[in-house]
Amino acid sequence: MTAAHDSNPPGSLGETAGSGRARPSQPSSGAQRKEAVSRREAAVVSRETAVNGRERAQDAADARQSAAQHRNADMREANSELVMATLKARALTDAAGLAHRQQEEFLAMLAHELRNPLAPIRSAAALLARIDHADPALPLIREVIQRQVEHMARLLDDLLDASRVTTGKVKLQRRPIAVREFVEQGAETCLTLTQSQHQQLTLDLPATPLYVDGDPVRLAQVIGNLLHNAAKYTPDGGAIALSVRQQADTVVIRVRDNGAGIAPDMLAHVFDLFTQEDRSLGHSQGGMGIGLTVVRTMVEQHGGTVHAHSAGRGEGSEFVVTLPRIEYVAPVAPVPAASSTAPTQKRILLVDDNVDAGTLLAMLLRLEGHEVTIALDGPAALEAFAQQQPQVVLCDIGLPEMNGYEVAERMRTCCQGSMPAMIALTGYDGPDHHARSRAAGFDYHLGKPVDFDALLQLIGTLGPRGSDGANGANPS
Repeated sequence: MTAAHDSNPPGSLGETAGSGRARPSQPSSGAQRKEAVSRREAAVVSRETAVNGRERAQDAADARQSAAQHRNADMREANSELVMATLKARALTDAAGLAHRQQEEFLAMLAHELRNPLAPIRSAAALLARIDHADPALPLIREVIQRQVEHMARLLDDLLDASRVTTGKVKLQRRPIAVREFVEQGAETCLTLTQSQHQQLTLDLPATPLYVDGDPVRLAQVIGNLLHNAAKYTPDGGAIALSVRQQADTVVIRVRDNGAGIAPDMLAHVFDLFTQEDRSLGHSQGGMGIGLTVVRTMVEQHGGTVHAHSAGRGEGSEFVVTLPRIEYVAPVAPVPAASSTAPTQKRILLVDDNVDAGTLLAMLLRLEGHEVTIALDGPAALEAFAQQQPQVVLCDIGLPEMNGYEVAERMRTCCQGSMPAMIALTGYDGPDHHARSRAAGFDYHLGKPVDFDALLQLIGTLGPRGSDGANGANPS
């Protein structure tokens, strides 16, 4: 039997059916192939776009993180600089405060050390006026001494005021006050100077009283400083005029002179601290360029203004002070009843470690009939206090071993009866010293060199304290 051969050619239907697997279909046309290629290309582009997007997002995130890091670094640096600047500013403030305190302490000590030798000089001048003298030159010598002592004391006051004024530490003791009162007080401080220079000083005051709300001491200082300034720049034989007028709700005070005048470029600076202009008069009265600064500050603290005017060199000058006026009717002071029992002579304990100052002041007081005991330090003062039972105690503050504040406190503690009138008589004359004196038990605080006539007048008004601690006179 002959084998049967497959008669179906390759690729025939029979092979397809008998093979058991299907062959992939082929694109039937070129359009389909292009479409497939486009889809593949689109997929690739999409993937690349997605990758690029992710990379851009990552770059943006990295950039934001880097910027944030830079900002944080800048903020840390700025904070560090701010902390350093704050610490530096605090250190500078502390250093400035320390320097200011040291300056104030130095000025107070300087004033104390300079006032102490002035006190016996002033007492010596007062003694020369009270003792018999045959030589006709002695009155002139006494006047020169007294005038120069007053000038030196004024310079010291200006020096201390420069520190107080610039730091705003001047505290005003305000009350209704007649303008005439502080004007006449201020003019009195200048009389010795104007008379020695043969200058004519005239006051033109209204008949009707005018009042301001002010500190009489500081307002008298304003007038005194303006008159001293006028006298300093007015030649011998010149004229100085002070007038007071009411203008609406203000009081206008004018001080005019026919002296050296003020250059136009200096008018805006005459009230500046330490400013002086050489107006070709040799500065015979000296000065430190402080007085007019004090004037401006005191006037402004009273709510007023002050201005300088001058037509120029050699044309004189005018200073105009304007203060708010108040309506005030002064009460009628009762007439004190005459006392025939109060003795004029008093037992006085004088405590001062400066032998010259204590000796000369005791001589003056004894010439007025007072009984005076001198003590040179605190322990001796307490011993004399217990033995003598004084009616008045004049006590220096800067004492060895025990200062004057401690002496006053010890006297107050050990006193069995009425306390005597206590007067601090010292070269320490700042506001803090006044407050500390009051706290220690002093009734009065007088700065050296003391005006002896004013001291005598004060002693004449004093009586012992009552059981409540109040003195017979009102403490200043």
